[in-house]
Amino acid sequence: MSGWFEAQIVHTGRLPLFCFFVAFVVGFGFIRLSVRLIRAQVRWWPGNVIAGAVHIHHMVFGVVFMAVGGVAELAAPLYSIGWRAGPAALFGLGTALVLDEFALLLHLRDVYWSNEGRLSIDAVFVAAGVTALLLIGISPVGVSPAGVKSVADHEWLPGSLGAVMTFTVAVAVLFVLAAITLLKGKVWTGLVGLFLPPIFIAGAVRLARPGSPWARWRYRDRPGKLARAGRREQRLRLPVVRAKIRVQDLLTGRHDQPAVPGKPT
Repeated sequence: MSGWFEAQIVHTGRLPLFCFFVAFVVGFGFIRLSVRLIRAQVRWWPGNVIAGAVHIHHMVFGVVFMAVGGVAELAAPLYSIGWRAGPAALFGLGTALVLDEFALLLHLRDVYWSNEGRLSIDAVFVAAGVTALLLIGISPVGVSPAGVKSVADHEWLPGSLGAVMTFTVAVAVLFVLAAITLLKGKVWTGLVGLFLPPIFIAGAVRLARPGSPWARWRYRDRPGKLARAGRREQRLRLPVVRAKIRVQDLLTGRHDQPAVPGKPT
C-alpha cells in the first residue's frame, strides 16, 4: 500500500490534491454529523455558533479557511510538495464547509433543511467525484496535444502544427457538444462528459428535458417531441432522482421535514 501511495500520489505530484480530497471528505462528514446532532438537540453537543443574536453559519469559517489556505498555497515554494500539502488540506476543509451551504448562497436565505437545500449535496458530490477522478489521473476532456512539445522547450516535432490544429478542432467540437448538452438540461451528463467525451455525443443528440432552454426554443412548435420528452422524463429520470434523494437523505438527513419552532438548524 505504501509503495502504491509513493508511486501514484507522491511521485506524481498529487499529494496536495490527495490532502485536499481527504480534508474535503472528512470535513463534509464532520459538519453533516454536527448539524444532524444540533437538529436532534443532543445536549452534549456544543450546538450552533452564536455571536450576540447572529447565527454564524459554517460557510463563514469555510471562506476564512479557503482564503488562508489559498494564500498559503500561493506563498509555498512551487516544487515543495510537502509545504503545499498543508494549505491544500485547509483549502479542502474550507471548500467542504462552503459547498455544504451552497444552496444558502444561491438562494440568499436559509434553505438548509428544505428541498432546495439538496442542491448543496449535489454540489458536494460533484466536487468530490471530480476531485477523485483527477486524483486517479483521469484528466478533463481526455484530449492532449501529444505531438506538441512545450513552447518553453523551443523544439517542435515534425507535424506538430497538424497536431495543434487537430487538438484545436477536437476541443471546439467538444465545446459545442457540451454546450448543446447543457442547454438540453443534462447537467450530470455534461459533467460526466468532461471525463468521458463520447458521453457528450449522446447528450447532444438525444431528447432535451422538458423544462430546458433547448426544449423551450426547439420544441415550441413540435408538441409531439415535447410530449415524448415528458414521457421520457417520467419513465427514466424521475425514478433515478427518487433513488438519489433516498441516498442523500440516508447520508445527510431528511430535507423535506417541516421546521420545528424554536429548534436550531
